[in-house]
Amino acid sequence: MPKTSTGETPYSLVYGTDAVIPVEVGEPSLRYFRESGHQNDDSRRQELDEVEERRDMAYVRMVAQKQQAECYYNTRAKIRPLKVGDYVLKAKTQASKYPREGKLGTNWDGPYKIMAATSKGSFTQATMEGKQLPNNWNITHLKYFNF
Repeated sequence: MPKTSTGETPYSLVYGTDAVIPVEVGEPSLRYFRESGHQNDDSRRQELDEVEERRDMAYVRMVAQKQQAECYYNTRAKIRPLKVGDYVLKAKTQASKYPREGKLGTNWDGPYKIMAATSKGSFTQATMEGKQLPNNWNITHLKYFNF
């Protein structure tokens, strides 16, 4: 089956032609029946010449689909501009909550100071005393803190 991202079957991208089902060889279909030896050789050479072009077009379609998915995601992503030096609160996970606090316990830890932006939406943090936290935290688990 053709993939939606490339518009081609994986077999045709590798070998340059569509697969022939063994049933078509025993019970010739119209596609298989119409091909003669000389005509088949010519069409096979032409398909092999066009393989690189088909692969390039499949790659272009795949990249375009990925860009479209990225654009779709980025339009719905909430952008929270945090920069180095800002103070943030870090969300508590269920594992880090104290069981004695119960449901009325705090949901946020902090404040922490952002030390560096490691990648898109990920930050290195330090405590108020300057001790750096061992892991990076994603922006979805952070909230801006005002003094």
